[in-house]
Amino acid sequence: MILGMSLAGFTVLHLIISMIAIALGFIVAGGMLASNRLSGWTVWFLILTILTNATGFLFPFTKLLPSHIVAIISLALLAIAVYALYGKGLAGIWRTVYVVTAMLALWFNVFVLVAQSFQKVALLNVYAPTGSEPPFAITQGIVLLFFIFLIVLGIRRFKTA
Repeated sequence: MILGMSLAGFTVLHLIISMIAIALGFIVAGGMLASNRLSGWTVWFLILTILTNATGFLFPFTKLLPSHIVAIISLALLAIAVYALYGKGLAGIWRTVYVVTAMLALWFNVFVLVAQSFQKVALLNVYAPTGSEPPFAITQGIVLLFFIFLIVLGIRRFKTA
């Protein structure tokens, strides 16, 4: 039992939070590209992304896993993003810091989504059963290139009024 739920129930809750956080992240990214802060969407993106990283630590484990390292890095990035947005009001360099840290946190969530998809979806698992095969690496490489492009474009387009 985790938070009064079965492991399966908690897994579904964690998955729902993660998927909503990713969807909101893409909405926030679109806002950045349109130079629109989308304050309401942003606060929920940040809250749910923090929550999805934090809830990952509630699953039973006996040793530190790569997913925990990703979550720790993502939480650090999110702390910086929150500080840049709410503490510094995106003033000066903090605008760029916010774009980079928020979008890297989104990338980490998408990275985990792709990794989990290759592990759990039978159709994908056939092509990369261990996660070290070329289809997995190519997919993650394409996702990484997309996020680099998104971050660069976000830095150029996201202006604060």
